[in-house]
Amino acid sequence: MRHDSPSYRRAVEAIVEGCSADPFGILGIHPMEEGGFRVSAFLPHAAGAAVGRRGKLYPMERLHAEGFFECAFPEARKPFVYQLFVTGDDGVVTTVHDPYRFGRVLTDYDLHLFREGKHFQLYTKLGAHRLRMHGVRGVSFAVWAPNARRVSVIGDFNRWDERCHPMRPLGDSGIWEIFLPGLGKGAIYKYHILTRSGAASVKADPFGFAMEKRPRTASIVWGLRRYRWRDAKWMESRLEAQSTDRPLSIYEVHPGSWRRGGKGEDGWLTYRELAERLIPYVAEMDFTHIQLMPVCEHPFDGSWGYQTVGYFAPTSRFGTPDDFRFFVDRAHRAGIGVLLDWVPAHFPKDAHGLAFFDGTHLYEHADPRMGHHPDWDTFIYNYGRTEVRAFLLANALFWLDQYHIDGLRVDAVASMLYLDYSRKEGEWIPNRYGGRENLEAVEFVKEFNAEVHRVFPGVITIAEESTSWPRVTGPVEEGGLGFDYKWNMGWMNDMLEFISLDPLYRGHHLDKLTFSLLYAFSERFILPLSHDEVVHGKRSLLFKMPGDSWQMFANLRMLYAYMYAHPGKTTLFMGGELAQRGEWNHDTGLEWELLESAGHAQMKRLVADLNRIERETPPLHEIDFTPEGFEWVDFSDRENTVVSFLRRDRGVGIVLVVANFTPVVREEYRVGVPEGGLYEQLLDTDREIYGGSDVGVAGVVQAEETGANGRPFSLGLTLPPLGVLYFRLVRGERAGR
Repeated sequence: MRHDSPSYRRAVEAIVEGCSADPFGILGIHPMEEGGFRVSAFLPHAAGAAVGRRGKLYPMERLHAEGFFECAFPEARKPFVYQLFVTGDDGVVTTVHDPYRFGRVLTDYDLHLFREGKHFQLYTKLGAHRLRMHGVRGVSFAVWAPNARRVSVIGDFNRWDERCHPMRPLGDSGIWEIFLPGLGKGAIYKYHILTRSGAASVKADPFGFAMEKRPRTASIVWGLRRYRWRDAKWMESRLEAQSTDRPLSIYEVHPGSWRRGGKGEDGWLTYRELAERLIPYVAEMDFTHIQLMPVCEHPFDGSWGYQTVGYFAPTSRFGTPDDFRFFVDRAHRAGIGVLLDWVPAHFPKDAHGLAFFDGTHLYEHADPRMGHHPDWDTFIYNYGRTEVRAFLLANALFWLDQYHIDGLRVDAVASMLYLDYSRKEGEWIPNRYGGRENLEAVEFVKEFNAEVHRVFPGVITIAEESTSWPRVTGPVEEGGLGFDYKWNMGWMNDMLEFISLDPLYRGHHLDKLTFSLLYAFSERFILPLSHDEVVHGKRSLLFKMPGDSWQMFANLRMLYAYMYAHPGKTTLFMGGELAQRGEWNHDTGLEWELLESAGHAQMKRLVADLNRIERETPPLHEIDFTPEGFEWVDFSDRENTVVSFLRRDRGVGIVLVVANFTPVVREEYRVGVPEGGLYEQLLDTDREIYGGSDVGVAGVVQAEETGANGRPFSLGLTLPPLGVLYFRLVRGERAGR
């Protein structure tokens, strides 16, 4: 293209006006038709410019008043390396490498995998990456915006002028990229997108590794290669430590409101302060895992992270990405796993986020009957789009890879699986078979679980799924969704409804207590008492309990002890161990001052002992998911409202659990057991050390050859009021003492 031709002038005008779809076709170094090469640069804030080549400076001619410069080299026979010497409007001369002389970063194979939805390490290519090209350090930027007319990188480094650094489109992939020499860690940036309609939008980087603290919304260049992990021992043992026959007791945490008084904004504890305070606390309480509510960057504190904008960025509220790595590293070195809430079901409409990303419904369904979530006024991902699936799958693997996360609890799975979720007749579109199942979402969930378990054996996935969808934890190859665990929402609802009843009426509602055992082994369940149960007017767990103050504490102790004895793993939201009085408030810390009161401190001790007992007692964790691990002794004593059952391990271990759900002491209550011998008491929730009345049995009880409950032996027990007892059958030397 001759530089005096109309087409060349139009190309220059497009660059100057910031609407060129092919900036690399004119900027940089290009051959001239008459021979030789010319160097072209658009420098809108420059008073002058020169090309530096082989130690000599060649002044550039200003072809356009807005700052389009050019210099011809008719004698050059091939492209050459050069630098630009730019005189700013302040008279200062700066030497820069021209971004438009560098080639592509993404390969054709990268683009192929992306189109197929199979680029599971997409985070290594899209986004902002510090690297060296042809010996020059800088940052490569790449973003998917297939319907854009032009995409530019903007930031402090170019005065947020979208004309300065328009990006290269990579064929029909929809990806735009550019390498900006001289940039480094900490650079603030966004993408300026010109849509096909001529409108403009400014977006944060969907693959940005760090973001500014709200209310600011820009992405931050951040490298992820230099952190030195020290958790090799944990990572090597994780496959065994997280197997389904091992203890799993999870402490659910909202990092911003566990404690206040830290160095962060509003008194937040930073990630490093959490590492110093939360991790020892969790170890003291004998929880096996910390589950963090979403730490991905989010604009609104009150969404608790569930309306995510920065999917690849730990929230800046509590520190840097490396600070968060430090937290995970420290947890692993303490023998504690870290689980992360992950939200692939929906995303918010914030202007700087994924919504209408390139002027079209790119990440979300265009039809609101599929793309709008009525519960949260958010957008729903288009799981049928391969590039969207690639984005989400790469994000899941990113946290496992780059942050050593040990498991993902997937939020709102039910809303993904059903097209009519929270919708009335006529507000949803049936699938191709006329059904209500979201077939594309189902396939995505299966692919997610298959890839996670293939790439990271030992990592666990947990579904928050509240319906009767079959085989949520079944293997993908056998038609299941492939999760390791499913939250047992049915147990939680029934149990809280039952325990909230006046004990006088509980005997008439034992089915609420026992119904869960009809389906307990249909999935691998986790029993949750989560944050959702202590907000929005639902009251704290303590204040769900009936009776006077003593009975409220006793009922709460029963709830916890029954949960730990029931088949399944456990999740307890922070503050539950304190018997918190107020509902959870994300704007304040937990009510730690309650520990100055005996009842609350005693509840904390009970929860720690329950975790320890579960960990040390194989019958309480080894066979949680098959009927062989559980056996009712009596679930029909409605008159006394007492239930009893056995838990077993793979060997000969037996634990007897007896729960008296009334405030009445039951003297000489006979419970059948399968074998004679000594039964050692592991737990009595009515002990004085837990705030109880201490009327139950302590120590060891001898089984009598008196049949009961269809068994040849029995124990004659004094059942404490509103109390739960655990007994372990003693064998070997201890039985002979």
